[in-house]
Amino acid sequence: MELSTHPLLSLLLLSLLPILSTSSYLIGMGSYDITGPAADINMMGYANTEQTASGVHFRLKARAFIAAESDGGSRVAFVNLDACMASQIVTIKVLERLKARYGDLYTEKNVGISGIHTHAGPGGYLQYVVYIVTSLGFVRQSFDVLVDGIEKAIVQAHENLRSGKIYVNKGDLSNAGINRSPSAYLNNPSAERAKYKSNIDTQMTLLKFVDDERGPAGSFNWFATHGTSMSRTNALISGDNKGAAARFMEDWAEDNEGSLERRIGGLRRVSSIIPQPNDKFDELIQLASSIESTGGRRLSSVSDRIRKNTQEKPSFVSAFCQSNCGDVSPNTLGAFCTDTGLSCDFNHSTCNGKNELCYGRGPGYPDEFESTRIIADLQFQKAKELFTSASEELKGKIGSRHVYLNFSQLDVNLSSGKTAKTCPAAMGFAFAAGTTDGPGAFDFTQGDDSGNPFWRLVRNVLKTPDKKQVECQSPKPILLDTGEMNTPYAWAPAILPLQVLRIGQVIILCVPGEFTTMAGRRLRDAVKTVLINEGNGEFNANNVHVVIAGLSNTYSQYVTTFEEYEIQRYEGASTLYGPHTLSAYIQEFKKLTSALVKGQAVSSTVQPPDLLSNQIGLLPAVIFDSTPLGNKFGDLISDVPANSKFSRGQTVNATFHSACPRNDLLTNGTFTLVEMLVDGKDEWVGVYDDDDWCLRFVWGRPTKLSSRSSARIEWRIPENAPSGVYRLRHFGASKKLFGGVSHFTGASRAFAVV
Repeated sequence: MELSTHPLLSLLLLSLLPILSTSSYLIGMGSYDITGPAADINMMGYANTEQTASGVHFRLKARAFIAAESDGGSRVAFVNLDACMASQIVTIKVLERLKARYGDLYTEKNVGISGIHTHAGPGGYLQYVVYIVTSLGFVRQSFDVLVDGIEKAIVQAHENLRSGKIYVNKGDLSNAGINRSPSAYLNNPSAERAKYKSNIDTQMTLLKFVDDERGPAGSFNWFATHGTSMSRTNALISGDNKGAAARFMEDWAEDNEGSLERRIGGLRRVSSIIPQPNDKFDELIQLASSIESTGGRRLSSVSDRIRKNTQEKPSFVSAFCQSNCGDVSPNTLGAFCTDTGLSCDFNHSTCNGKNELCYGRGPGYPDEFESTRIIADLQFQKAKELFTSASEELKGKIGSRHVYLNFSQLDVNLSSGKTAKTCPAAMGFAFAAGTTDGPGAFDFTQGDDSGNPFWRLVRNVLKTPDKKQVECQSPKPILLDTGEMNTPYAWAPAILPLQVLRIGQVIILCVPGEFTTMAGRRLRDAVKTVLINEGNGEFNANNVHVVIAGLSNTYSQYVTTFEEYEIQRYEGASTLYGPHTLSAYIQEFKKLTSALVKGQAVSSTVQPPDLLSNQIGLLPAVIFDSTPLGNKFGDLISDVPANSKFSRGQTVNATFHSACPRNDLLTNGTFTLVEMLVDGKDEWVGVYDDDDWCLRFVWGRPTKLSSRSSARIEWRIPENAPSGVYRLRHFGASKKLFGGVSHFTGASRAFAVV
């Protein structure tokens, strides 16, 4: 390229060279449905045996990005799951599939898999006993849909790799969480607490991905707040506040294509499908009243979801990832006693000595769906702000380091100069007390550092901890000695994955648990110090961004500070490997980070077990489905009233004869559909589906062992829904006693929205 001989023009062109040059990275985004079985499966998170899936609030996704150096060399892949947490056995099987497909391009070293910590997704997909007791053991459907979805999301991202840029931005969001264990936080040194304005982390860090030719491709952000806006009694599969925020952000990007216009309530616009809605209300009502329900009918196949990408370029992918959320609750109004309405006891979160009555209240109390929407919208609004204003471009190397370590017997060099050890995993008495987001049962309380004689006897039936273990875990009184329980197979993990991913000046610490606020701060500060001191000038206090990706690659519960551990609230009682767990993490992450910046290799001397062949599942299979005599699957039980008209903001519902959703998960499909009649044509067009906030699929049986079931579709009409004629449609699959699965559908009577 030749420069003009004119001096000023030459200077101008030289200043533009960085802009005109090719990007230093390749970027690719992908996403795939991981909703899983929407019936009968115990939900993962609250460990409430009565909380079983009975429908869909909105579908769950695996969202992935890949960032690679421009020569196609070093790369990292990160997957964010609308799931409670990552699972070691899921990670193992995903990596096996990636190796078979790509060789050594994607391995445990450079692939990170993280969960958003929703407590409203199907359980049964982890391999250790303690995490699958309430789901009646291992659930193959839950496991398979995760492995398939993660692999497909990564494959999509790989196939979408194109030249692009990545920007980083960060900002404060102060009203989307509160500290649910403030008494434990207050036990941290006062000088340390004085460095921070809040007892929670309020910073959101966002990555913006921009394709050089196609423009914005996606965003991933990290922010700490629990996925517990939906309560322990909710039965609808949901991504909770982070899954909803991702849905809102993706819809915003899809609907606005560069515009900053705010969508109303995070609801999908259909103006691109129905460009000229009919505003002749009398005609609409008359037309709707002439269209009756279809009755159930068999299908040879089930149509894909209506939210299809009709453009040539890949869909925008946005993920709201979890961080150090260990002691952060989205129930921002605080915790109150259900019997008196008064605040719960500060130190123990009890009401007259009982923890069962102490519940946190979300900002939409008493409506948990509204609380979820509010916390989701707060995160979405902040992410949108950071996305549109992001200007700091990532530059520099891409790299990763990973190691497996046995955390049950790790030597730890303490800052005092002394040496300590981690312990085999164990859970304290306060673990059974639960939290203000989901209290436990019986007479357990948070802050219990002594235990109870009766429950010690019960514990000893399973496993009596020896003196060494008791001393190692002190002051935690051991309720379950899970690290030393191996019947029928291991109850808790011992070997954990630690991982550092680097993209330019952004460092992602993939941790296999839930760090509390202060624990996360200490880890980030320690890693940042290593980067600055050993990074050969690449990093300084102003340009390095260290984020924690919580619940990554496997799950090992909580990590508190030493001081918080002493208080033995829920988080301390759930810090498995003893009081020096955090010190062990800091020590080992400093080693990994040092190796990363120095270009040194890291190897593992241990490997996690593959326990897939050991798994036991006791969930009964679906035997068959049936309907009352004279009815077909898809027939209406309760139809929309005749001659109906509805206004925006009202709810329409219809109930159908249905079958168990476990017969076919309808992955990338939909159980529910709102259809709109195209004006002047005898054609119904799908406009809202399972993926939409405004539409709910509520499934149930009349009795627990009944072969009959029903599906209620509830549509809360969005404020931006066009006037027109609509109907509700249900898709499903029924199982015969002797034979296979048959798909069916049925549609309600038409109604008008005016």
